[in-house]
Amino acid sequence: MRTQVAIIGGGPSGLLLAQLLSTRGIESVVLERKTRDYVLGRIRAGVLEQGLVGLMEQAGVADRLHAEGILHDGTLIAFAGQMFRIDFVERTGKPVIVYGQTEVTRDLYDARQAAGGQIEFNVESVTLWDADTDKPHVTYTKDGQSKRLDCDFIAGCDGFHGVSRKTIPESVRHEYEKTYPFGWLGILSETPPVNDELIYANSDRGFALCSMRNANLSRYYIQCALSDSPDDWTDAAFWDELRRRLPQAQADRLITGPSIEKSIAPLRSFVTEPMRWGRLFLCGDAAHIVPPTGAKGLNTAASDVHYLYSGVRQFYEAGDTEGIDSYSDRALARVWKAERFSWWFSNLMHRTPDQSQFDLRIQRAELEFLRGNAGAQAAMAINYVGLPY
Repeated sequence: MRTQVAIIGGGPSGLLLAQLLSTRGIESVVLERKTRDYVLGRIRAGVLEQGLVGLMEQAGVADRLHAEGILHDGTLIAFAGQMFRIDFVERTGKPVIVYGQTEVTRDLYDARQAAGGQIEFNVESVTLWDADTDKPHVTYTKDGQSKRLDCDFIAGCDGFHGVSRKTIPESVRHEYEKTYPFGWLGILSETPPVNDELIYANSDRGFALCSMRNANLSRYYIQCALSDSPDDWTDAAFWDELRRRLPQAQADRLITGPSIEKSIAPLRSFVTEPMRWGRLFLCGDAAHIVPPTGAKGLNTAASDVHYLYSGVRQFYEAGDTEGIDSYSDRALARVWKAERFSWWFSNLMHRTPDQSQFDLRIQRAELEFLRGNAGAQAAMAINYVGLPY
């Protein structure tokens, strides 16, 4: 079998790339090691930058997003029992949209199916060959049968644990990583959100986040120890701890209910360089991971897709390799800025075991400066709504 672009990974970045390419008549095959239902069962963040919204529009899959997504003109920051608001529209002229990553993925799957796009599910033993030449190919097994896919380019959209990044020789790869000494315990509940905008809370008991998926589906998080297990936390214990970390007015308004999903996510920052090796291009979590503070994971993957789609389109439509040649440098320039913002925001909002009293006073001073300084608010808003591509 032959295609123009082999896409490894059927998550949102791989699907978005496939859908964008199809709008220009560029063929692709997506290889996914799990089922569609498994991929759609993943619970992820749902704050979309305008850049990602624009890509969904280009891909022709933004109708439901605009119908059901919730525009957020700002966000709330709580600390020391008080709260202030960062107005995104006032500071940048742009909002963000709350629309679950699961729904983004569902829309893309539906679009690929409607377009007759080829997606191979339940593939195993995926191996990338000759990626550093102009004739790469991919081998894999499906239903016990060995298959080969010849292509012009390979897009590695298969996440941190996928094969794509590991295909690049260790002598070429340079990896940068920071692990954080805490995790996020998150629950999903069929309850109205405590507020119509997100609340990021810094408290002496640790961080908390109040988010939502829709008017009757809420997503809440609290900072927890890495040694914790979801089974260590009853629903009642979670709700009690969340209340303690919110200002009193918000704690009093909180509507609780049974959790329908509960999990703990560790926080880490990770970047690999370069993001291109020959005809292999890394996208999203295959190349970089950000802490969930500030919701940059999916959005940074989308910016990778933008640069790669533009470069591949330039190659096929104009015979020009400039876009693919500059892909890694362009993508990484934006990735590192997103990493910086996520690192800054995480350090601002969390408590860590090694923080001294001096560190805590500096954190408090930073929060007070952010509350009272228009320039600081503008800088945060510019990063939160998304840097330009």
